[in-house]
Amino acid sequence: PFPEQFLQCLDKPDNFQEDPIHMAMIIHNCLKEERKILNSAQLSNQVSYVTERAKSIGAQAVNNCPNDVEQDIKTLEDVQDEYDFKHKTFQNREYEPNGASQEECKKEQMNLQKMFFLLDIKRKEVVAKIIQLLNTTEHTQSALINEELVEWKRRQQTACIGGPPNACLDQLQNWFTIIAESLQQVRQQLKKLEELEQKLTYDPDPITKNKQVLQDRTHSLFKQLIQSSFVVERQPCMPTHPQRPLVLKTGVQFTVKLRLLVKLQELNYNLKVKVLFDKYVAFLSSYKAVFRKFNILGTNTKVMNMEESTNGSLAAEFRHLQLKEQKNAGNRTNEGPLIVTEELHSLSFETQLCQPGLVIELETTSLPIIVISNVSQLPSGWASILWFNMLSTDPKNLSFFLNPPCAKWSKLSEVLSWQFSSVTKRGLNTDQLNMLGEKLLGPTSGGSHDGLIPWTRFCKENINDKNFPFWLWIEGILELIKKHLLCLWNDGCIMGFISKDKERALLKDQRPGTFLLRFSESSREGAITFTWVEGSQNEPQFHSVEPYTKKELSAVTFPDIIRNYKVMAAENIPENPLRFLYPDIPKDNAFGKYYSRPKEAPEPMDTDTPKGNGYIRTELISVSEVHPSRLQSPENLLPMSPEEFDEVSRMVDPAEIDTVVRIIEHPFAGGLSYISTSPFFLPHSNIHQTVNTG
Repeated sequence: PFPEQFLQCLDKPDNFQEDPIHMAMIIHNCLKEERKILNSAQLSNQVSYVTERAKSIGAQAVNNCPNDVEQDIKTLEDVQDEYDFKHKTFQNREYEPNGASQEECKKEQMNLQKMFFLLDIKRKEVVAKIIQLLNTTEHTQSALINEELVEWKRRQQTACIGGPPNACLDQLQNWFTIIAESLQQVRQQLKKLEELEQKLTYDPDPITKNKQVLQDRTHSLFKQLIQSSFVVERQPCMPTHPQRPLVLKTGVQFTVKLRLLVKLQELNYNLKVKVLFDKYVAFLSSYKAVFRKFNILGTNTKVMNMEESTNGSLAAEFRHLQLKEQKNAGNRTNEGPLIVTEELHSLSFETQLCQPGLVIELETTSLPIIVISNVSQLPSGWASILWFNMLSTDPKNLSFFLNPPCAKWSKLSEVLSWQFSSVTKRGLNTDQLNMLGEKLLGPTSGGSHDGLIPWTRFCKENINDKNFPFWLWIEGILELIKKHLLCLWNDGCIMGFISKDKERALLKDQRPGTFLLRFSESSREGAITFTWVEGSQNEPQFHSVEPYTKKELSAVTFPDIIRNYKVMAAENIPENPLRFLYPDIPKDNAFGKYYSRPKEAPEPMDTDTPKGNGYIRTELISVSEVHPSRLQSPENLLPMSPEEFDEVSRMVDPAEIDTVVRIIEHPFAGGLSYISTSPFFLPHSNIHQTVNTG
């Protein structure tokens, strides 16, 4: 219904004069739908391009089917059998006493020569068709391995760091299997030609001339196909952290899944896979003295089978592997060039395919992994995984962080947005990314797409005047969203990343009581605040609340904080200054569905209801000190009188007084009082909120 409502807004705006908020919501929803349609169209174009190329490759693979060669070989066999029979018959008649006349013999000899000529042509045709088949197969196989498989692996890297989910592996398996079946059939056909050659050969025999070359080429193509088809379908990941693959903690189980994209029945239960750790580290001389070593615990061998996966593919999944660090005899020094969360390791997987006359060694390698010993290292380890998979495609490049390249902001901004969209329903918009770009590149950059960001700037150096790096700040906000703000973030209620200057520019022309939500720039653990505008005779006044951290949000939900937030006005009368979520959405419309519902009071005649404890139930609310600009005299600055505070202090244990009432005496931006809902009950005062239960 959105398009029709949108047209009504344009054609008949007078109908909405009494309810402009409704009109704004209609337009807002229409814009959201438009964005979805545009994103869908863009994805559709990408899928269409991939599909067309997929059809082309798939058609080539199917057309490579050597069934027509099979028919030609049968025809060749018939021609050869007929020639062989007639040739032997002719030879036997020559030695008979009453044999054919000289003229008949000459005629039969002419017919045999014609048959031999046709036989030779047919052999040349079959050999030529096999050569053409192998040429086409090689071209198709090259495109499959060097383009499609490479792109799939790149998409897998992207998916590992939060990008769009990877797909198309089943289609790749279909193509690999078609080509493998074709090559297997060619191998059988070459054996058949060899049998025909053993029965009858001559000089120059096209089979004899090309046999070895064709066998070697078929073997080489099949070997390359099989080796390339051995892939890591699901990268190493701890089940406890499914959205953070490739970061493994010692002593914690992780899983990894292998797959062979060639699905041949004769390979089922025929491939035994072994897991190796850091097979290629020994080749990095700069690592030898300082690289940590680990042992793999658990069953490190497994047989690939078609029952391992739901789609019947040939797979092996290791579900119970663990890593344990090898302890050196002496104390380990920390003189190496890399810290623990920059050390890249890898898992290698080996197996062997054995068939008559054919032995193929198969090996594949996981993407680089980070091994941590404490969960506190997980954020920094994940930053390393992001940086590597954003900038490198070589899984054996374990020395990457000895000299990590810079990242373009255009790429890093996309990866940052994925960190939000992968755990929520919303990534970062252009305005939010511009603010982050300026934070990394400086305010004069304007979030330039071409700006280069060093690894140290992203993850190691303290940002601006804070005592923590950029990435740990982002990580803290992500955790805050996941645990306390998910619904509000998904709904788009949180502007989040916005500079204070931009914040004031947005609010200055809005109605008094308009507010927006942004993340604190000074909290490493992640915190959120709100800023609102108030009217003034001279110019608008802006007020920001001390940021709420996970500690406060664990006690009261953020929507309830916004609903119940109070400012102590003149004569200590509390009022809620928050009226409209920017730009002009009524507060209750934006947050109402997330307010906590009051418990229903028992019916008066409900005899089964246990009697109350005699106390009036209270709830935690946030109260701010009033700003001097809002009072005529400074004597009403505190939200409660000294006598009231003394009374509260007498009723509460001194060790718990900070939990009950926290009054921070500094300017309005940080002045908050919290009334606790801990197990002690306070008498009602002008900053309590009592809950009416009947």
